[in-house]
Amino acid sequence: MAGTNGKQKTVRDMILSLGLIGLMAGVIYLFFIPHDEHTPDIKRVDYSVELLTARRSATYPVAAPEGLPATWKPTSVTFDGSQFDAWHLGFQDPTGQYVAVEQSTQQPAAFIDDASQGGKESTATQNIGGQVWQRYTGGRYDALVLKAKGSTTVVAGTASFEQLTKMAQALRTK
Repeated sequence: MAGTNGKQKTVRDMILSLGLIGLMAGVIYLFFIPHDEHTPDIKRVDYSVELLTARRSATYPVAAPEGLPATWKPTSVTFDGSQFDAWHLGFQDPTGQYVAVEQSTQQPAAFIDDASQGGKESTATQNIGGQVWQRYTGGRYDALVLKAKGSTTVVAGTASFEQLTKMAQALRTK
């Protein structure tokens, strides 16, 4: 009978050890692992050099915002003169949503689909700065689209149409 009692102690000791390990893991998770739900601070980028390069190289007037409050944070910028003079300028708006300015000489349908990530043309339009912008909805991003001679401008993102409109209103070309 001595062997049976020894096996019972071994199983009991193993269960107690597992319980203690689980308890310690819970304490470590609750008190020592950070649980910060705050979104990470996105680094502000300076886009002045790329903007100057794009304005010198592109075959169309390159647009960039002027006069936006400092709460609009520029987060990304690219210009690719080898691919349809593609200009991209990304921002985080004051509410934490994403807004991008995209311009290109690419065929409008393909460019708009890519920039709005699958948005479809709606019947709604907006007059912004004396120009008619078409609304696109239903993709990953909502978008405002301005088709001009030789290029297309898209203001798109996860932000509301109100914020997209603010960005479009701030756009200036030089």
